[in-house]
Amino acid sequence: MRYRRVLIPGGTYFFTIVTHQRRPIFSTPGAVNLLRRAFLYTIQRMPFTIVASVILPDHMHFVWTLPPESSNYSTRWRLIKSHFTRHWCVQETASENTSRARKAEKDVWQRRFWEHLIRDELDLARHVEYIHYNPVKHGLVNSPGEWAYSSFSRYVRDGIYSLDWGTSGKTWEGEQGME
Repeated sequence: MRYRRVLIPGGTYFFTIVTHQRRPIFSTPGAVNLLRRAFLYTIQRMPFTIVASVILPDHMHFVWTLPPESSNYSTRWRLIKSHFTRHWCVQETASENTSRARKAEKDVWQRRFWEHLIRDELDLARHVEYIHYNPVKHGLVNSPGEWAYSSFSRYVRDGIYSLDWGTSGKTWEGEQGME
C-alpha cells in the first residue's frame, strides 16, 4: 500500500508519532533528553521550526513549520527516529521481530506516522490546544502546566495562554480523529 502525503514547501504540519506497541519509552527524563538531542541533531542538518510539542510516555505530537524551500518532513522524522534509536538501543534492550530484523529495524517506533497539513489559523489553534491538553486527556496530570514535556510553558511565558488554561473546563472540543 502506498501512502500519499501532502508535501507543501514551507508548510505547517501536525504530527503524531507512536512508539512500537505503545511502549512507554519516554517515561524517564533520560529518554526525553535523548529525544531532544535527536531533534537538535536533525535541526542542525535539516532546519525546521517547532511550533508546539508534547512528549508523552508512548507517543508524541508536534506542529512544525518547514523552511520555504522544503517539504521533506519524512526525512526529518527518519533522522530523528534513527538518531534516537541508535543511542537508545545502546542503553536499553529493544527486541526485534523477524520482519523488523530483515529490515534492520529495532522495536522502538511504529513504522509510520500521522501527519495533517495545517490549513489556516483556526486549524493551527485547535491543533496547538490539542497538543497542550493531551497530557490531561490521557490522565497524566490535572492541568497542562503540570506536564514538563510540552511547549505549554513557552505559550504561557509568551502570553498566549494563562497558567490556568485547561484547568477550569476550558478545553478544545474537537479532538476526534487527531490521535
